[in-house]
Amino acid sequence: MPSIRLQKILSQAGLASRREAEEWIREGRVRVNGKVAQLGQRADLENDSVKVDGKRVAAPSGPRTYLLLNKPRGFVTTVSDPEKRDTVLDLLPHNLRRGVRPVGRLDVQTEGLLLLTDDGELARLVTHPSVGCSKEYRVKVSGVPAEKRLERLRRGVSLDGEKTRPATIDRVSTTGASGEGNTWFRVLLREGKTRQIRRMFEMIGHPVSKLKRVAIGPITDRYLAVGANRPLTSEEVAQFRTKPSRKSAALRR
Repeated sequence: MPSIRLQKILSQAGLASRREAEEWIREGRVRVNGKVAQLGQRADLENDSVKVDGKRVAAPSGPRTYLLLNKPRGFVTTVSDPEKRDTVLDLLPHNLRRGVRPVGRLDVQTEGLLLLTDDGELARLVTHPSVGCSKEYRVKVSGVPAEKRLERLRRGVSLDGEKTRPATIDRVSTTGASGEGNTWFRVLLREGKTRQIRRMFEMIGHPVSKLKRVAIGPITDRYLAVGANRPLTSEEVAQFRTKPSRKSAALRR
């Protein structure tokens, strides 16, 4: 087996995203043949001992797990929580929890579709901004935002010192008038900054009261009950690996 970069090894083993793996290497948590690993280092699991926090990394074997979960509000999108809050893994049967990790994040008050898998490469395709896998949301905000303010969000605003990518924001329905009432939007993002949609609408003075993710790239399922999960079909998994599918949500209205 040819040697490959450590962050790819850890990603393929389902332990972390490549970005997380790079952080682990910088923090000195990864060792190769007993020595602290360096960023950019390569290894081969057949011939090298790769350990994270003292635990040896095993080469992936057997079929991968791909799950679609309809996350309820009140659950944290993580494998474990230091505050002992309920996590999305608590929604899975025990036999499905081993090795899977949530792909990306939904904040604790956001509901909707979330992928969980032990396939680090697929997770990278879904989350990395350079790939451009879109995520679609239904968003309810307080008040009735003016088009001028919405256009500002569509073009991109500064969050965490970086400008957000252009976003699709379509007005679906409005209750009330003259700035009162509420408005529902369809929002399509091709990146995933922390609490991005909530922070964007807060910037224009219209806080989000409800937020639900309804599609991840080509995948949607309006019949999946809240709190329930199902395996992805082989066809759905394959769609994530083809470039046209990464834009398919933009065509869905």
